[in-house]
Amino acid sequence: MSDRSFRTTPLPTDQMPSGIFHLVANEGAERFSFYGMRAILVVFMTELLLSQDGVLDVMTEAEARAHFHLFTSAVYFFPFLGALLADGWLGKYNTIIPLSLVYCAGHFALAVDQTRVGLLIGLTLIAIGSGGIKPCVSAVLGDQFGVRNRHLLSKAFSWFYFSINFGAFFSTLLTPWLLKHYGPDVAFGVPGLLMLFATLVFWLGRYKYVHVHPDPRQFLAELKSAAAWHAILKLSGIFLFVAFFWSLYDQTSSAWVLQAKHMDRHWLGIDWLPSQVQAVNPVLIMIFIPVFTYGIYPTIDRVFPLTPLRKISIGFFVTMLAFVISASIEEQIESGLRPNIVWQLLAYVVMTGAEVMVSITCLEFSYTQAPLKLKSVIMSLFLLSVSLGNAFTSSVNYFIQNPDGTTWLNGASYYYFFAGIMFVVAIVFIFVAKRYHEETHFHGDV
Repeated sequence: MSDRSFRTTPLPTDQMPSGIFHLVANEGAERFSFYGMRAILVVFMTELLLSQDGVLDVMTEAEARAHFHLFTSAVYFFPFLGALLADGWLGKYNTIIPLSLVYCAGHFALAVDQTRVGLLIGLTLIAIGSGGIKPCVSAVLGDQFGVRNRHLLSKAFSWFYFSINFGAFFSTLLTPWLLKHYGPDVAFGVPGLLMLFATLVFWLGRYKYVHVHPDPRQFLAELKSAAAWHAILKLSGIFLFVAFFWSLYDQTSSAWVLQAKHMDRHWLGIDWLPSQVQAVNPVLIMIFIPVFTYGIYPTIDRVFPLTPLRKISIGFFVTMLAFVISASIEEQIESGLRPNIVWQLLAYVVMTGAEVMVSITCLEFSYTQAPLKLKSVIMSLFLLSVSLGNAFTSSVNYFIQNPDGTTWLNGASYYYFFAGIMFVVAIVFIFVAKRYHEETHFHGDV
């Protein structure tokens, strides 16, 4: 069966599209691979990284944080290139398949070579592969819906986000354990196998998807239109503020992991590894999605009508609170106490609430506000906000390093610095959100 037999428009139905299962399963397996690898990355760089001679060649904590966020920034920069390929040339499906194989090769490189060279090659391939497919998979999900079943889009994106965190939970628990008991080759290899499985699942669903074929002429015409640039500039203004959310949020996998190493991690009768504490985030996400959707949001909406931008605005203030808690933990550590890991779990509860309000809301908002021919491009701009946020964090961590390996912004002051920036961003965003006028775009609209 050739590509011409693929459906190119959504079915006229009010039911959930048939290909959603494959997309949700693909995302769960892919996120298992990514978050599993990411969960152990800082620990690997500070404890197990080797030189070409096979001896330890580890990084300082500030150096590891800088490298981690530089990598994360790259992961969320490449979506822009992937989106241009998808919307302007190859199409989303034909972009996802080859870049998924590049993604698999990156995991393989990390599994076979634990030197700085292997780290560079592996992370570069993962950044290209993972980044390239990011805007395409979520945009394919949105493409499955038409006018009659658009009311199910929010539910589908919730399932999509649930699968992300389902995969992240198990990988964040399993991968640090594999690293401790079997070493980095197995710990990086298992996520690679899951990525291969994710690619297979996506390929098996190819005849169930709506394939919106690229039209380079229309794509370029859309890019030249005043309406498209109006939408791009409007959304870019929102994404610039969201970037600062990601600057703080993604430090749960770097600064918070390093902080956990200095805490009493005995909880529920278990001595948790520093990397495993992150597993509480996906569990909380899976709990919070229905709690917020069916409980918190409707309750608030009765007294204060909640638009997407108002949800994001509230989430910014909650993000700041999470880092204030982290700063108080660091003050306890500096005073010589042994704060229990429960304190950091409280910070995760607050940060996860912010994630629901900012990340999930912005994911759906990005798709609905995007012009029809630029869905992947707009999704990539949303992901570029993650890149900018991590680039900012990486720059801060490079800048604060002293020649002797110490840092001049450390301890509680490090966390208060980011909390203060988030507070300023949250205040300014209130005025920006008031001036934004929403315009939704769905395939099948007349």
